[in-house]
Amino acid sequence: MDLFELNAELRSDMGKGASRRLRREADKVPAILYGGEQEPQPLTLDHNEVLQHIEHEAFYSHILTIVVDGKKQKAILKDVQRHPFKPKVTHMDFQRVSDKAVIHMQVPVHFINEESCKGVKAGGMIQHQMNTVEVVCAAKDLPEFIEVDVADLDVNEVIHLTDLKLAKGVQLADLLQGDDHDHAVVTVTRRGAADAGAEESEGDEE
Repeated sequence: MDLFELNAELRSDMGKGASRRLRREADKVPAILYGGEQEPQPLTLDHNEVLQHIEHEAFYSHILTIVVDGKKQKAILKDVQRHPFKPKVTHMDFQRVSDKAVIHMQVPVHFINEESCKGVKAGGMIQHQMNTVEVVCAAKDLPEFIEVDVADLDVNEVIHLTDLKLAKGVQLADLLQGDDHDHAVVTVTRRGAADAGAEESEGDEE
């Protein structure tokens, strides 16, 4: 079985009223599967199954398997709508992909060796500038996350997008726009400077 597999049924009853009934009476999630050479397919998903999957970070940056009438289709999650205050998913959008299809996808950044970071040992504080990055790659090459090792990062040093280690075939969308999009990913600042910056931000909000 694939890591993330969703069982879906084709939905014939359309419209906002029908979607509300699905959510209320059948505890189902209305969804749409589109893309590729096929027509868009309106679907219904089991809400409990959806809740189990969306708790995993990897669900949002993974090639998913959606089973419709016994047929498996590969897709990525493009949008998920939630109830404003209840733990309920109200709608989901999926895009079909093939292994060779080039996709743009936000993937999480995982920082490692923060406790042993050189700058932290010198009294500095790690500041994450980015927690996700947009990658461009073939669907088969989609990374679950990008790992950033901060062990050797010293005070006032910065790791930029160009410093990230990427698997073959994976590119960063920002860098494809030019060198001026080489944004900072993580830095180590002196604690006094970091605290002052935080206080200044709080003052601006007042």
